[in-house]
Amino acid sequence: MKSKLPKGWDENRVKTVLSHYEKQTEEDAMEEDEAAFKNRTETAMEIPVQLVPTVRELIAKHQKLQHATAENTN
Repeated sequence: MKSKLPKGWDENRVKTVLSHYEKQTEEDAMEEDEAAFKNRTETAMEIPVQLVPTVRELIAKHQKLQHATAENTN
């Protein structure tokens, strides 16, 4: 049975991501995590699993709007 990958992903991309994290030292992982939380344009939060599809949909709509806005200003 073939696994279903997210849109835009293929086996090569999965292998690349796995390789990155398998080779990453603990120090590198900590630095990457800390850098993610320093980004003031995003946040991490817990949400009920049932809401994940709705939140993903909202994020996708937001990204499309941001992309369209950026294209109109160029």
